[in-house]
Amino acid sequence: MRRVLPLAAISLLTILLIVSDHPFPPPSEPDRETRTAVVALGDSTMSGEGAGDYEPGTNGEAGGNWCHRSREASIMRTVFEADQKINLACSGANSDKLRNEQLPKLRQIAGQNKVVAIVVAIGANDDPRFAEVLNKCFEAWGKRSDCTSSVASEWSKRVRRMVPKVENTLQAIRQTMRDSSYLDSSYQLVVQSYAAPVSPKMPRSLQNLSGCPLRTTDLDWVVDEAVPELSNGLRTAAEKVNARFLDLSRAGEGHEACVGGSRTDEEWFTRLTVEWDSLKDDKRSSHALQESFHPNARGHEQIGRCLTEFLAADKRDGACVPRLDGSLGLTTES
Repeated sequence: MRRVLPLAAISLLTILLIVSDHPFPPPSEPDRETRTAVVALGDSTMSGEGAGDYEPGTNGEAGGNWCHRSREASIMRTVFEADQKINLACSGANSDKLRNEQLPKLRQIAGQNKVVAIVVAIGANDDPRFAEVLNKCFEAWGKRSDCTSSVASEWSKRVRRMVPKVENTLQAIRQTMRDSSYLDSSYQLVVQSYAAPVSPKMPRSLQNLSGCPLRTTDLDWVVDEAVPELSNGLRTAAEKVNARFLDLSRAGEGHEACVGGSRTDEEWFTRLTVEWDSLKDDKRSSHALQESFHPNARGHEQIGRCLTEFLAADKRDGACVPRLDGSLGLTTES
């Protein structure tokens, strides 16, 4: 005998189908709860650009993949109680690329593992185009002019345009996890900002092609205005989605590119870096300077140490600042 659904049940099923593209979450693997994972999403500062030791296939070997996903990236140096640390970040990614290219992979990972934390670094490649700004400052040095006069006046507008894009991306991360049967409270969502890679305190003898070809006035602006304002914009986006926020704007103080002079081992960021062999290859030449002014392996190690402290803390916001012993440590806010 065929059973007929009660009218109330039919109505409820109809409502579910109308209000959701995924009325029933995709089934998770039975043993998902036994495999925990921390996942990194974002751009070059999260992928490990500048740290070397890149995963095979992410250094332009084939298919144009220049994600430069490093085994030395800060997320890989983080100590956290999880069975695995998975880095999906890609150098050059902006908010659109994160949503279109990284979130489908996050969805798959979330269905196969218990994701306990997601760390995100995104936004600099949206409207601020921070790497492009540094390149303009580099070009301005060669022309014996400054880049600040042409960029500073519109920087605040760029950051303001970035904020809703980052917010939408963070909301998309939340929705991806909800679609995989996660509550917002069942994992940590951490938004990480950016450190200033350069400083006006570098020796004048290194403000050239042998180190950091940038003018002092431009360096002042990067440290005092550009990076703090970018960080504040990202904090705003994080607050909108109830995410935690880790401020890295001061993380490089005293350890920026070129400030060590002859003591390069004290620097946490790469100086002007040229892959000379890549210049001989048309397919690689445009990426020959890609590592410049990113955290090096030491920098990623220090950021990973601070991130470890933050993930274990119970405060919503925190900041990474250098300690008196020379290491990077966490300060927390309410």
